[in-house]
Amino acid sequence: MALLSVRDLTVRFGGIVALDGVSFDVEKGITLGLIGPNGAGKTTLFNAITRIYKPQSGDILFEGQSLLRSPRHDIVRHGIARTFQNLELFRRMSVLDNVLVGRHTKISRSRWYFLPAALGLPSVRRAERRARERALAILEDVGIADVAHRPVAGLPFGTLKAVELARGLASDPRLLLLDEPAGGLNHEEVAELVGMIKHIQKRYDLTLLIVEHHMNLVMKVSDQVVVLDFGKKIAEGSPREVQEDNRVIAAYLGTAEEDGAA
Repeated sequence: MALLSVRDLTVRFGGIVALDGVSFDVEKGITLGLIGPNGAGKTTLFNAITRIYKPQSGDILFEGQSLLRSPRHDIVRHGIARTFQNLELFRRMSVLDNVLVGRHTKISRSRWYFLPAALGLPSVRRAERRARERALAILEDVGIADVAHRPVAGLPFGTLKAVELARGLASDPRLLLLDEPAGGLNHEEVAELVGMIKHIQKRYDLTLLIVEHHMNLVMKVSDQVVVLDFGKKIAEGSPREVQEDNRVIAAYLGTAEEDGAA
């Protein structure tokens, strides 16, 4: 059984078809790159998986169970987390506190949490201490532990990207959705990100679904690639197979070989 299955998914906004019968599987433990030109439906698909958008037809299965039957706030309980194309951080809070938001999202969904928290029991204080230790360990893993206690506002853009990645990891996901993680990064930062993605996948035993325009990154980290164009899936396969697909070359890559942002 695939970890995630997208089945004949259609999303419309009025008369605009953002996704048109899209289907693919994401096997456990792989990195799947989701590519396509602007407006192809990539972020719409992410928003459907995380229940921000409601599909008109089709289904999204996580370990065989339909996510469409789950309320939006329960997606994290299934073991799914995401980052955003536009950074969604609390700029007046510290780096550590931003990561703790992701950790507390996991803790507060636990059935045991509410009554002990209301009563201020020692079990809650222990959980808070463990959450803090876990958040600090994640910051160490993504290489920004030295700024843990600094406010987010004013930090370099590449550091902010790492903060959002750390917050996604803090909920202990099994499936992590990365929405344009290389957006706004320079060449050197993208090279570092390639290593980071490979590191966190192995370190945290993750399955990754990545939307990205930076083709060099996608081809280096992906085990499988799915290509969307005008809301339809036009190709699927290994990075090499996709690069050599004439439909992809025409719709997305262009006629010349590219190495970098597309």
